[in-house]
Amino acid sequence: MEFFKRTPRIKFLERRRYWYAVSVLLVVGSFVAVGVHGLNFGIDFTGGVVVEAHFPQAPNLERLRDSLSDLGLIGAQVQSFGTAQDVLVRLPPVEASAARLVNEQVRTALAAVDPGVDIRRTESVGPQAGRELAEKGATALLMSILFIGIYVIMRFQWKFSVGAIVAVLHDPIVVVGAFAATGITFDLSVMAAILAVIGYSLNDTVVVFDRVRERLVQMRKATSTEVMDTAINETLSRTLLTSGSTALVVVALVLFGGEALRPFGLALLIGIVVGTYSSIYVAGALALDLGLSQRDLMPPEKRNEADALP
Repeated sequence: MEFFKRTPRIKFLERRRYWYAVSVLLVVGSFVAVGVHGLNFGIDFTGGVVVEAHFPQAPNLERLRDSLSDLGLIGAQVQSFGTAQDVLVRLPPVEASAARLVNEQVRTALAAVDPGVDIRRTESVGPQAGRELAEKGATALLMSILFIGIYVIMRFQWKFSVGAIVAVLHDPIVVVGAFAATGITFDLSVMAAILAVIGYSLNDTVVVFDRVRERLVQMRKATSTEVMDTAINETLSRTLLTSGSTALVVVALVLFGGEALRPFGLALLIGIVVGTYSSIYVAGALALDLGLSQRDLMPPEKRNEADALP
């Protein structure tokens, strides 16, 4: 299946310097957002109690906070999400033995504001469990990047490898920055989405690079820029069909998946867009500016013979 009837001839890399600037702004902006705002860690990482409730009518949030305080639930965060009738209550970590009592107190406080309240979800994670999950999540992310780096180095010539590794680092940084800037809850599902984004981005890059290697051998009289543009254009149908179909599913997940799945869907959606972009304007552009040429694909003995020619 092809998205285009004819292979397009878009000169993607002609203005790659401008796209370098965009990437630098995205990465720097992400670090600034994390440094200034931090991440709104979910209960998975911080520990605590979360109660999701639906009211028949939009409740008064101040009255809800007062009702919780009257029962001794100090430090409760009450916020609307989705619709004005949906409310999320977050409480600091409590001991496992007290979690059930706290849940009952929250139910009582919400029912005091509106007896018709519907408690849809309750979660409780201890502080120690939250720290362990955060450490394991960070370890999984770092190990995945490490093994991907090893795979790329073994799979490609080093100029390809540098571009692919930088793209793999670029994408999760931008996703994390987007969550820091917007304040959307960062939980284990988002961490899983980031790992999926890394694999998705790498797969797109590998497809493009494989086509580049083929065309470098076949288009001996073309410049490296022409070869790279040709390879990107020839894989563009596949990229658009794959990214587009995946994005449609993820958009449905964001719109209809509920509050629990919305951060996961948003992370995937941002990652799909950024990953498609980085496979061209980060991985491909860097390989090109490192001096990629047909000579890099020659076996060592043939390369030496080429150097010996007058």
